[in-house]
Amino acid sequence: MIKLIIVDDHRHVREAWSWVLGQVSRIEVVAQCSNGREAIEAAKLFGPDVMLMDIHMEPVNGIEATRVIKLFAPAIKIIAVSIQADRSYVNEMVRSGADGYVTKNSNGNEMLRAIDSVVSGKTYFCQEIAHFGFGNDSGDAAAADLN
Repeated sequence: MIKLIIVDDHRHVREAWSWVLGQVSRIEVVAQCSNGREAIEAAKLFGPDVMLMDIHMEPVNGIEATRVIKLFAPAIKIIAVSIQADRSYVNEMVRSGADGYVTKNSNGNEMLRAIDSVVSGKTYFCQEIAHFGFGNDSGDAAAADLN
């Protein structure tokens, strides 16, 4: 079972990802957080396998939360999830320790591929930012499917 925390300042985004990913029997959404401060505390409390981390949040953003979480729990896999498809945001999240990056334009199957990739120790970057030259070492992650 993959323990997952969803971090986003928009409740409807958290609830939508929770519902979509909750349909997958091997994923358990153990918490939802509305900002980076809550994410840091939830990471300590629940010890998740994966966190889906939005970038733009207050009072602590996803970049800083990722940096802090990776300091005390480097085994937690963090996938940045953002509307931002700019290279600068991707670079900043990767420098902070993110294991993957998926834009909010990505569908559920792509998110599942990202989760499966990072859990297996690989990185994952969605198709929307592939032109930046971030390579996936995800092998045949295309087998992951919500259907």
